[in-house]
Amino acid sequence: MQAVVFHHPKKVSVDKVDDPRIQAPTDAILRVTSTAICGSDLHIYNGFFPQIRNLVLGHEFMGIVEEIGTSVQRLKKGDRVVVPFPVACGQCFFCERSLPVHCENSNKKHYGPEGGLLTQKGGGLFGYTDLYGGYAGGQAEYVRVPYADYGPRRVPDSLTDDQVLFLSDILPTGWSAIDWAEVRGGETVAVFGCGPVGLMAQKCAWLRGARQVIGIDRVPYRLECARETANAEVIDASQVDPVQAIRDLTHGRGADVCVDAVGMEAHRGIAKKLSNVIHAEVGSIEVLRHCISAVRRGGTVTVVGVYGMNYDDFPLGQMFDKGIRIGFGQALVHRYIDELVKIIESGHVRTDDIITHRVALSEAPHAYDIFCRKEDRCVKVVLKP
Repeated sequence: MQAVVFHHPKKVSVDKVDDPRIQAPTDAILRVTSTAICGSDLHIYNGFFPQIRNLVLGHEFMGIVEEIGTSVQRLKKGDRVVVPFPVACGQCFFCERSLPVHCENSNKKHYGPEGGLLTQKGGGLFGYTDLYGGYAGGQAEYVRVPYADYGPRRVPDSLTDDQVLFLSDILPTGWSAIDWAEVRGGETVAVFGCGPVGLMAQKCAWLRGARQVIGIDRVPYRLECARETANAEVIDASQVDPVQAIRDLTHGRGADVCVDAVGMEAHRGIAKKLSNVIHAEVGSIEVLRHCISAVRRGGTVTVVGVYGMNYDDFPLGQMFDKGIRIGFGQALVHRYIDELVKIIESGHVRTDDIITHRVALSEAPHAYDIFCRKEDRCVKVVLKP
């Protein structure tokens, strides 16, 4: 089959690889009908997460069940499903507590309680390096799905692939950012980052009753997308101080909720890059620092942008003085996906309006390049095997 293979930083290609096969009775094989490139894929593409061997990428995908293992009870051949990006068993301590990204059984080699970039990780993730289980991803014609009775969800025939594909990751991730902040209605929510996850967080803020939604970015076409698809007020962080701009919009207090939907690949100046070298750090917490400054006293900061390591300049004293609540982590897709299917089906949220590029799987290398460089007004790429 054909698949998008990571070779080394900045190098992906569409290669012929072995077809996946059933390896355990709980497996299923999917024929992929739609898959997407995620901002998190760029962390591998840009070398922020180490990966030595070649790996099929992709954790946002859906398709048709082609084969099932002997123990699979809830799926049958021909079912059309979307698959959450975490690989989770559904039966361990954490899965039973609706914390599938911390599954104890899906990442045996690198799993542990400590956490960190090169120490002990959480549960497995599709197409996301050997540190997270080394599972082949879904940017391919076919993919093996472990624990098939727990992860994949059948989707209504009335909904197109474009409408439900993002249930695999970015919609539940945006929802997580808002749910963790306990948005109940009437809040000002400021979302740093107007990429796909940030846009979904903005949409979800409205769904949860926010009074005001603000999108912050440095790229004009992404800000335009936030205005058009998420009805957000926007702040161009390349032109003004985003913290002061948020305070100006909130009577000097700051936002009730700030969401970091950027993570460690935030824009950095020369001084910060030099600091990275001195402290042996990768990336930046600049956006997180902005969130902590821009949120009001007693407010909440949620972080769904990816951070892979520790940083020396974490503003703990500022957080303590302001009494900030904070939530971090990978989205709990399995917890939210069924509710979100119903919300899409009801028409209360639209997800496909952020897609800017629909291309064949064979065009993936070019798509990675323009997405990484923020060229050709690229917001979200959907690949068709």
